[in-house]
Amino acid sequence: MLTKVYSAALVGVDAVEVEIEVNLTKSDMGRVFIVGLPDTAVKESKDRVFTAVSNSGYWRPRGTTTINLAPGDLKKEGPSFDLAIALGMVALREKLDPAVLEDYCMVGELALTGAVRPVTGVLPIALEARKRGKKALLVPRENVAEASVVDGLEVYGVSDLREAFEHLHSGNGIYPVKVDVDALFSQTSSYDVDFADVKGQAHVKRAIEVAVAGNHNLLMIGPPGTGKSMLAKRLPTIIPMMTLEEAIETTKIHSISGMLEGRRSFLTTRPFRSPHHTISDVGLLGGSNSPRPGEVSLAHNGVLFLDELPEFRRSTLEVLRQPLEDGRVTISRASGTMTFPSNFMLVCAMNPCPCGYMGDPKRECRCSSGQIQKYRQRISGPLLDRIDLHVEVPLVEYKELSGEATGESSDTIRERVMAARARQQERYAGAPKVTANSDMTPKLMKEFCRVDEESSHFLEQAMNDLNFSARAHDRILKVARTLADLDHREAIGSQDILEAIQYRTLDRNLWV
Repeated sequence: MLTKVYSAALVGVDAVEVEIEVNLTKSDMGRVFIVGLPDTAVKESKDRVFTAVSNSGYWRPRGTTTINLAPGDLKKEGPSFDLAIALGMVALREKLDPAVLEDYCMVGELALTGAVRPVTGVLPIALEARKRGKKALLVPRENVAEASVVDGLEVYGVSDLREAFEHLHSGNGIYPVKVDVDALFSQTSSYDVDFADVKGQAHVKRAIEVAVAGNHNLLMIGPPGTGKSMLAKRLPTIIPMMTLEEAIETTKIHSISGMLEGRRSFLTTRPFRSPHHTISDVGLLGGSNSPRPGEVSLAHNGVLFLDELPEFRRSTLEVLRQPLEDGRVTISRASGTMTFPSNFMLVCAMNPCPCGYMGDPKRECRCSSGQIQKYRQRISGPLLDRIDLHVEVPLVEYKELSGEATGESSDTIRERVMAARARQQERYAGAPKVTANSDMTPKLMKEFCRVDEESSHFLEQAMNDLNFSARAHDRILKVARTLADLDHREAIGSQDILEAIQYRTLDRNLWV
């Protein structure tokens, strides 16, 4: 006797359909075999499944049971196949119509009591089920909100094995759950912080607005206590709200990482990741034996904030080059090659020297020139070249801190940013991979970053006097293009070039 059920396995940030064949042959041995490249967790499922089947009131199949997980060349990991295997065994014993099982995909871990426990990666599994033409998805109740955002698929949440089988057998008892995506965005897309909370630092806010408007990377330099971290945490509040496609992409990554819970079962706000400076290369980039997303992928469509930048290991910082250039991370292991999306905005903060008080008018710097130079050299030139704006963050005067005046709200700043982004989207409509000024190719720069004679003279003088690299030259032009967009101008003016040059603090050696 043979029956088939369907589940899915995670491969990177996507899922692949797995056909589970359960075959029972008459035998006195009563053995169970699981084939199809299962890992240890899948091999152990036979003990969980048989106990759960018995404790749910179903007869345990007698004879030799062979469970095949196809395709056979794809490694199957984790306990998410428990529910499908158990339903296949019960369906075989109870003689359930095989046509019913054709329409369903099912995932979930089983407790020994038969209760269904939540699993990771439900959103990509739901997308795969819809792609394969399945009509319905059975998932643990805790995962139902995450999967129900997928349109065109009936999602049923089950609490135990008996409830799942009774639904397949009679179609009664539980109903599909559907989430109103528009309502979900309106309820959960707000932030707890706002730029109106920040006192002073007008020129830093201007630099942040420019950075967000053109999706440029940003480095803030200043002594401790000047508000660098406070400013960085508010940066996502002025990025345009996520689209449904971006929200699904971001939620998929967090889902396979097991980071969704409660009301955050579907991400509608930009992620903000701030790893500690002791993080490893694998933690930042992703990897391990079974590759999983790192911080650069968890920050996809959001912000990656590296505080105390020189304290990170140099080798760790160097792995950022590929995701900064390509917007994705490719990890190769013996088990295969995985590619994770990592299109994020990099925001960094650092002190001007090891003690932090160089240039402070009130506190004396205790660092020698050699110590300062060594501190700066922890950050490589190629990485600095990939950061478009370097801005100094000074101490805020007491009058500004104690004053009643508040700055512009995040909503006000976001409106200007969205207007600038709209101009860019219209300009690059014919280049699908280019969505903002920071993404411009050399060909597009020749077309859209033309400068007049006066601007060209300023740029040439800066290149010769300040020893800018070729990459820094391109970054200046891209930032100048963004400055013009914020002012609703098609032509880049000399004032845009001069302001863009001012945002290359480290290249100008102003604080050595």
